[in-house]
Amino acid sequence: MRPNWELRNCCNHEQVVFLVTVSVCTVVILALWRTILLRPFKLVTVFLHEASHAIACKLTCGKVEGIQVHADEGGTTETRGGIYWFILPAGYLGSSFWGMLLILASTTLLTARIAAGCFVVALLVVLLVAKNWTLRGLCIGFVIFLGVMWVLQETTKIRILRYIILFIGVMNSLFSVYDIYDDLISRRVHSSDAEKFAEVCPCPCNGNGWGIIWGLISFLFLCVAMYFGLVILS
Repeated sequence: MRPNWELRNCCNHEQVVFLVTVSVCTVVILALWRTILLRPFKLVTVFLHEASHAIACKLTCGKVEGIQVHADEGGTTETRGGIYWFILPAGYLGSSFWGMLLILASTTLLTARIAAGCFVVALLVVLLVAKNWTLRGLCIGFVIFLGVMWVLQETTKIRILRYIILFIGVMNSLFSVYDIYDDLISRRVHSSDAEKFAEVCPCPCNGNGWGIIWGLISFLFLCVAMYFGLVILS
């Protein structure tokens, strides 16, 4: 079947459910933003941020010394070698990219299963290089959580796995955009990735400028996820 790139006759039942679910996820996330209920999902976003740094390091032939995720929603990735200017933006942009992929993966049951399986494998791999118990506990906890959701998916009529993957994707996309604004634009954390990137990049742009650019790219990833999600479901 030819893809409906123009989204003619939008929206069918599946597309409406997708849009409503994304909207509900957004409202729930914003409403509970500063509560402890979202803390595990925020830490997962930090995990994907740091994991993206690690992947960029490995792709440029560097070595990952260790990864940490802290309970205050901060994190660090210790690397050696690799291409520094490629590793630095990978955290913010990488986590936005994973958010986009998770939103797209939630559109079908098969892709949601694949995404959940890949996520579990990634958590187990990071568990091997985790350097603090917050990250170890996060990895173990989410492996168990996704395992329970998978069992419920297969033994009941509730297709909960798709919604969990979608929620994590939306959470990751929103948190990434907010984190860029909070760290790089409103507060301008001088030890942020963007400030460090501005120091090594020859372009005449400071940390705030790179924060705005990365924020726009992250928001673009979210828009792309919404568009292709609708195309897939058309």
